[in-house]
Amino acid sequence: MDQKMPRRSKIRTRLPTSLQLTAELVTKSLRVVEEQGPEPNWTPISTTQLDQLVSHVEEEAGDGEIWIFAYGSLMWNPGFDYTASEDAVAYGWHRAFSLRIERLRATSDTPGLMLALQPGGSCSGLVLKLPCVTKKQDLRTLLAREIRYVEVCDMVRWVSVKTPSGPRRALTFWASPKQSPLTEKVPLDEAALLIAQACGPAGSCAEYLHRTVSDLADRNIYDRNLWQLQKLVAARLQAMTVNSRSSADVDRPLPVNQA
Repeated sequence: MDQKMPRRSKIRTRLPTSLQLTAELVTKSLRVVEEQGPEPNWTPISTTQLDQLVSHVEEEAGDGEIWIFAYGSLMWNPGFDYTASEDAVAYGWHRAFSLRIERLRATSDTPGLMLALQPGGSCSGLVLKLPCVTKKQDLRTLLAREIRYVEVCDMVRWVSVKTPSGPRRALTFWASPKQSPLTEKVPLDEAALLIAQACGPAGSCAEYLHRTVSDLADRNIYDRNLWQLQKLVAARLQAMTVNSRSSADVDRPLPVNQA
């Protein structure tokens, strides 16, 4: 895969402190969870519907290049080939854990949240250029990963981003208001509780948050909301660990008096 190292943008903010959500804490959120099938009440996208979505995006792109705006896992695990990358800022948008899930990194018993773009503010990330030769194949791979259900087909859209080489039009994934029960903004305290508890076959939501914030920190990108969220999730996981130890102490049998 021909990947170029991302160029650093001049738009940067000094990180305030070190991460509270450590890799060690994240292990407290991990457990083995069996696959439970598709999301409840969601309709898995068919091959035909996926092909139609790919064709629709291609038509909108025309003969031009296709750039992908990455702001979460696509930054640290794109899952497709790209031939160029640049730092990018999407003005008028911000990243938020607002997509409710009960599969992948969650279950029906421990629902979780995943990242999506919400209107307002600004969002620093990357744009990744799909190879011209395999553009359709890589686009299909991307959409198959991000758009697994019919209900979220309208969560893919184009946004304008600013890069060191100028403005670009990029494809990304957002919290469409048409799916408001799934994408309503969640208060940080509530989001922290959901993220700390949620784990599924693909890992935990806390792991996803940790990898995303760590990657942003490595790039010297400070996202105020995510930085506060990782603090809250870390506190939740620490409290869960203390409570587990306390319960174990209560359940432990008292020593027999040998006198």
